[in-house]
Amino acid sequence: MSSVASLRIIDPMQRHYRVVMAKPGLDGHDRGARVISRALREAGFEVIYTGLHQTPEQIVDTVLEEDADAVGLSVLSGAHLSLMPRVVDLLRASDAGDVVVFGGGIIPDADIPVLESAGVGKIFTPGAPLAGITGWLEAALDDRETARAT
Repeated sequence: MSSVASLRIIDPMQRHYRVVMAKPGLDGHDRGARVISRALREAGFEVIYTGLHQTPEQIVDTVLEEDADAVGLSVLSGAHLSLMPRVVDLLRASDAGDVVVFGGGIIPDADIPVLESAGVGKIFTPGAPLAGITGWLEAALDDRETARAT
């Protein structure tokens, strides 16, 4: 089999997606958020990084102002059970409940189902492969676009 025949064709994203990456709360460590932001950019997403110490209200304002398709929340402070659901609730209250919310950070396994039931689409913990994160987000947004079209 030639090397050309063994190449897999990868479907492009249905459209160019915009993602807000945010660090809610008092957590001052943003290396992970920056790494994810870069991986998303390299995968073809447009990324708006809000910086450190954002309130859920500031994050949602940015999502609305930027007409973002998704928001990624990085929390290392232990406040994920209050901050992440608050962002989801504010998005819903702003008629932006279709914005895909995903998160990451130091999050105990037992808290992941709680966050997902609150509306966080996916939680990625340290060591998650970057391709897994970008691939999941692309699929989630493509699925949302397909559902909108029907």
